[in-house]
Amino acid sequence: MALENLQPAEGSGKNIKRLGRGQGSGTGKTAGKGNKGQKARSGYKIKRGFEGGQMPIQKRLPKVGFFSRNVKPYSINVDKVSQVAELGEITLESIKSVYKLSKSVVKVKLIGAAAKDLASKIKDENVTTTGN
Repeated sequence: MALENLQPAEGSGKNIKRLGRGQGSGTGKTAGKGNKGQKARSGYKIKRGFEGGQMPIQKRLPKVGFFSRNVKPYSINVDKVSQVAELGEITLESIKSVYKLSKSVVKVKLIGAAAKDLASKIKDENVTTTGN
């Protein structure tokens, strides 16, 4: 077995249809394109979504908004909310126990001047400070 001896399996390849090679071939004269019209000409290419001049469906339907999958963290100013700064271990659950948060809040960011000092107390990857 060598690269120069490789051949496709028997019967795996198909012969290409040779168009425009005389009347006897069955695909002569118009080469299977029918008679006249835009599709029979060379260089024919239809635009994506083109509907023959009718207003395309993507233009007829109303625009629909955009919903980002990136979860933005809920910001808590530690200078104003001192209960969070007084916690021994800072996790999402411990913050929810002292500060009223919605159930939909998944990430919390601690901001303020005192937030950088709290980085060592954070034990949850969903809680960050302005420093990290």
